Amino acid sequence: MLIFQNNAQIYIFIKNLISMKYYKLPIYFLTLLFSITSFSQLDSNQDEFNDFLYRRGNTFRTASGLPGQNYFQNVPNYEIEVQLDDKTHTITGQIEIEYTNNSPHDLDFIWLYLEQNRFTENSRGTLTTPIGGNRYVGDTDKGMKISNFSAKAHGETSKNYRISDTRMQVFLEKPLKANGGKATINMNFEYEIPIDGMDRMGRLKTQNGWIYALAQWFPQVAVYDDVVGWNVEPYLGAGEFYYDYGSFDVKITAPYDHIVVSSGTLQNPKDVLSSTVYERYKKAKESNETVYLIKPDEIKDMSLRAQQSGTLTWHYEIENSRDVAFGSSKAFIWDAAKINLPSGRTAIAQSAYPIESNGQDAWSRSTEYSKASVEHYSNMWYEYPYNSAVNVAADIGGMEYPGLNFCRYTSKGASLWGVTDHEFGHNWFPMIVGSNERRYAWMDEGFNTFINYYSTLNFNNGEYPARLNKPRNLVSWFKSDRREGIDTYPDVANLRNLGMIAYYKPALGLLMLREYILGPDRFDYAFKSYIKTWAFKHPQPTDFFNHMENYAGENLNWFWKNWFYGTDNIDLGIESVRQVEANTYDLTFVNEGGIPMPVKYEITYADNSTEVLELPVEIWQRGNSWRHRLKTEQKIIKVEIDPTKILPDVNFGNDTWPVNLYKD
Repeated sequence: MLIFQNNAQIYIFIKNLISMKYYKLPIYFLTLLFSITSFSQLDSNQDEFNDFLYRRGNTFRTASGLPGQNYFQNVPNYEIEVQLDDKTHTITGQIEIEYTNNSPHDLDFIWLYLEQNRFTENSRGTLTTPIGGNRYVGDTDKGMKISNFSAKAHGETSKNYRISDTRMQVFLEKPLKANGGKATINMNFEYEIPIDGMDRMGRLKTQNGWIYALAQWFPQVAVYDDVVGWNVEPYLGAGEFYYDYGSFDVKITAPYDHIVVSSGTLQNPKDVLSSTVYERYKKAKESNETVYLIKPDEIKDMSLRAQQSGTLTWHYEIENSRDVAFGSSKAFIWDAAKINLPSGRTAIAQSAYPIESNGQDAWSRSTEYSKASVEHYSNMWYEYPYNSAVNVAADIGGMEYPGLNFCRYTSKGASLWGVTDHEFGHNWFPMIVGSNERRYAWMDEGFNTFINYYSTLNFNNGEYPARLNKPRNLVSWFKSDRREGIDTYPDVANLRNLGMIAYYKPALGLLMLREYILGPDRFDYAFKSYIKTWAFKHPQPTDFFNHMENYAGENLNWFWKNWFYGTDNIDLGIESVRQVEANTYDLTFVNEGGIPMPVKYEITYADNSTEVLELPVEIWQRGNSWRHRLKTEQKIIKVEIDPTKILPDVNFGNDTWPVNLYKD
């Protein structure tokens, strides 16, 4: 059978007929042929169901969504000693990076990030910030100074490097050998800590002293992968971070009266804690209730410090992590409690916050929130891998790092729960599942927003509202001419759209997959497998798509293609309900949007009983109207599509028959 993809092909076919002396065919036959083939094309939704050609597997990433036989990751291990001066607000550090090249390629150089260079007058991030500013405005008189640099590989030492904006290119005397070659990079670094660190780090002055929130604070190796080679996008603002996994051995020297909390496990608690605080620390690690280490009325009590002058060095270690951050202040209230994990292992939840944040409607519940969040995600999806989870109050809306968050010090109640839960959720995406935040914000923000929904439903019998299941409240955005696709890079996206395309639209996509398309059993099996498979690895979007399809057993190409790539909308409707025989009805459904969907619909009968039925997505493969014959001995008085209103359907008016009875 001849199949024409478009009218141009039909024209060529007819032209060839004529050239082959079929011109004597009656003109009405050719006209009929043209009409039939054109109609066939218009009546097909083939394009909406076509495969993504670039989803095919290779030796690095398989078509089944698993790492391939040649998948690799390079490994940076860090030893850092840093000194915090609260008089000059400066960081001075020494770093040694042992870098292992597991790739199949020799490397002539190694790229690092110096992300404190974002805070200079002529950085790309500064120069691309609108005059009116945005969330990512930062100080512009800072930047990082590098000294005493050396890089050694295969017995040869190099002193050569080049700094370009927020990137540093380290040149090697000999190429770093593939499949296990090792290089060692050493340098000193120094900078003044910005007050405004783009809502991700910085310092806050409180009545009892400065709070230092330190992130993006040391030179860090960029990722070399099988997809683009070196990932060297500059740090501009909206795009976050992408790092390899390694170990961090960090020694932080701070004034004696500071409390220092960090990603990782405190290695020397007896050296930095007074005997009283140490006993409280041990008690907290065994307590399901919050235990004060430094009480609100003890902030200025120096007898609770390990020494009365000078400095103290806090030693932290974390394994299999992509980053490390810390908070330091003499103004901290400090409390903690035990986290119970599914394997029987325990961890410690901690909160550090100033007196301005104190109160049972505020940060005094932070550790309760932190413990509940980590325990929930560990039980539902994948066990938390670290020994500590710290929430630090700062002048930051909310920002995540492995095992440590910075959250707004003025947050209270539902707001504090929401930001705490969201930032701890990021330990799963992207700290465990290490996607590229700088390119694919939706793979961490969207996935995290999705799991936050279930955590909020679960917390304290639903104490706070979980709003993700109200998608029709967002219809005005879905109808906006200025909307963008989920696949838009965060640094390119209109910031007014970023909340939707990075957070809510991908989260709604996962919600539809779980609650509407696949069902919880199939979705959870596939999603848990995806997390376990790509834990501490670097999945791409296609790895997620392929994995979910293979493990859920469903071709979801039509969904990925239309929801994650594009700006079309969902609009399912009921065109008519006709009784054609005594016990037979014809129901005509229509797809008036650009995204096909299965049709779940609820029938209400004359006796007010109801029944939920479903038609598969394949009904739309041949057109946008489908007539379904339903046999029933009862009289139908109402039909409603998507009775639980999971779909962000942009047209409420055609959801029900005989009239739209849906109320927001």
